[in-house]
Amino acid sequence: MWIEALLVNAVLISFAQRTPLLTTQGWIHAAALGTILWGSLGWRGWLAVVVYLVVGSLVTRIGFKNKQRRGLAEAREGRRGPENVWGSAAVGAGLALVLAASPENAILWRQVVLIGFSASFAAKLADTFGSEIGKRWGRTTLLITTLRPVAPGTDGAISLEGTMASAAGSVVMTFALWGLSSSQLPLIPNAMAAGVVMVVGLLATLAESVMGAVVQNRVGWLSNELINALQTLLAAGLAMGWTALASHLVLPTIAGL
Repeated sequence: MWIEALLVNAVLISFAQRTPLLTTQGWIHAAALGTILWGSLGWRGWLAVVVYLVVGSLVTRIGFKNKQRRGLAEAREGRRGPENVWGSAAVGAGLALVLAASPENAILWRQVVLIGFSASFAAKLADTFGSEIGKRWGRTTLLITTLRPVAPGTDGAISLEGTMASAAGSVVMTFALWGLSSSQLPLIPNAMAAGVVMVVGLLATLAESVMGAVVQNRVGWLSNELINALQTLLAAGLAMGWTALASHLVLPTIAGL
């Protein structure tokens, strides 16, 4: 499967480089990420992250000229670089490798890992929706820790519109992951798990705003990409904890695996 993963991603990335989603280096790193995902999870796990990349990139382009005029747009015309690829997907890639190394008969453990994987990407798409839509259409922007008005784009800033968009992003990614689930790869095995992933995606995004407000400007090495990685790690941890504690709600769905 790993040889197949390498060849498929090499061919696809050679064509995809023509699209303005990533920088040249970003595409190279995306190929490495895609190889890890396909080799560890198969095409369904790989496609789930492609959905995240495409939808997230499209949302970034919404109102781009307006955000650019106000100094709020992503750099490089919205193209993502290697730091963005791994800031968003390092946790998911790590969990995919953990799953690949896990015994096939470790049913609960494998489900724990898969729901953690799903939650990490639900949280990241929630963050992208909230940030990009909030910067464009947020009417009143408040610092999450004090609720005092701040300029759009401020670390830790939230708006009603952005928060609603974050919830929508988490829902979109959750349904995509649920739709790609199968008996061999139950990314999200049932409605209960889907609800948890949706909620965790939004909570982790709000927690990221708190981190941005409290520590990001006070710690020089704490980049936006590292904050993103911490957000996805928190989402994965919360979802995995729930799966382990509520295994009686998950195991009936996957008992036949």
